[in-house]
Amino acid sequence: MIASPQPHLTAEEYLAWETEQDTHHEYVNGAIIAMTGGSIAHNLLALNLYSALRPHLRHRGCVATVADVKVQVSSSIYYYPDLVVTCSDRDLQARQLIQDPCVIVEVLSPSTAANDRGDKFKNYRNLDSLQEYVLIDSEKISVERYRRGEGRMWLYHPYTAGETLILESLEFECAIDQIYEGVSLEP
Repeated sequence: MIASPQPHLTAEEYLAWETEQDTHHEYVNGAIIAMTGGSIAHNLLALNLYSALRPHLRHRGCVATVADVKVQVSSSIYYYPDLVVTCSDRDLQARQLIQDPCVIVEVLSPSTAANDRGDKFKNYRNLDSLQEYVLIDSEKISVERYRRGEGRMWLYHPYTAGETLILESLEFECAIDQIYEGVSLEP
């Protein structure tokens, strides 16, 4: 992601401005951040998990979206996660953005990993609805899941090849190898 040269906008100005843009932009406390294109591996990882999740969610009254859907984290923070799941009636009726996600997935790249692990996760944790945050590495087989515990605690669960990702909030399991199926990784 690269910060764009636009002046600081209010959230309302950003929302109006962004609907007229050809590319997506995240918004954090007045700053507009242009979203750069991802790699093929980045795209396949999100789509592989989405493909596994979709049939499972259909029977739960939930929906998963990939990349092009904005999440309102607060009145001054809007992100475009790589994959987001919501079961909220409000979100299921929405047309522009999600406000009550239960699972957010970010695919890590060298340019985004620090932000996805740092500021984004710090901001996402403020969403009362969020139960699990998943980070998928696009350069090696490594998946990390953070699950909301009691109070402000988040429990960390790392996964690698041969293991199974468990999303407890959705009663969903997926082989890590399935997430990385067809993905070409750096040697």
